[in-house]
Amino acid sequence: MAPITEVEGRRVALSNLDKVLYPATGFTKGEVLHYYASVADVLLPHLRDRPLSFLRYPDGADGERFFVKNVPPGTPEWVTTAEVPRSAGAARMVLVQDLPSLMWAANLVTEFHTPQWVAEAPGEADRLVLDLDPGAPATVVDCCRVALWLRERLAGDGITAYAKTSGSKGLHLLAAVRGASGERTSEYAKGLAVEAEKAMPELVLHRMTRSLRAGKVFVDWSQNAARKTTAAPYTLRARRVPTVSAPVTWEEVAGCEGAGGLEFRAEDVAGRVREFGDPMAAVLDASGAAELP
Repeated sequence: MAPITEVEGRRVALSNLDKVLYPATGFTKGEVLHYYASVADVLLPHLRDRPLSFLRYPDGADGERFFVKNVPPGTPEWVTTAEVPRSAGAARMVLVQDLPSLMWAANLVTEFHTPQWVAEAPGEADRLVLDLDPGAPATVVDCCRVALWLRERLAGDGITAYAKTSGSKGLHLLAAVRGASGERTSEYAKGLAVEAEKAMPELVLHRMTRSLRAGKVFVDWSQNAARKTTAAPYTLRARRVPTVSAPVTWEEVAGCEGAGGLEFRAEDVAGRVREFGDPMAAVLDASGAAELP
């Protein structure tokens, strides 16, 4: 039987704490839970009110991975859920609103993925996202070049962008927006990707065709669609080592000089939060949201 711990007055069952989930480093499930508890203050605001998709990897990063979108069987009654529309009808999904529900969800061994809208306004975008994905031999250094160009282009439309690592090879840019559907936001994001390709044809690609990606940065605009989700800031990723989708400063983006220059692991993040706070906190401030042109 899984041990029970109390988190802010809620009883949470935690299981298999010694199980190694990242064999390359020996990082255990207990360390996963400790990581999520240690970053809860900066992670929870990015999850709150957003219906979550969980990418589960209960047998570790080298094992089976699968997405869970509906409320999992056995979910405690005190975990908040919301009914949201789907193409095939309504579905009920989890909202991680507090530390107890974060610890319950982390015990399932998850990456946290969120849509660009909140449960109260499904399909109404409050964030714009651009996923910069390098095709080898391009690296995150090339993503940084593209990110800096996109930052200036967005600023020209009165939109302030913030950056985070994907936790894999690339970067994500996020911005707070208002008054647009997911379809309109996708259209705008695609236009930006096309402009970036025209400005840097040797480096940027806006089309999804994998055979064209070698040596280029694919600017994935499609994650703005209402049905799509993106790895949340501060989520662990199911990679060879426990990398994190970590918010970064623009100074770090501009100064990136190597392929591993913006790779951050679970053990790095608490120190970064002490030094920088949350570099992406402003994207949560609705008063700073911009209307799309």
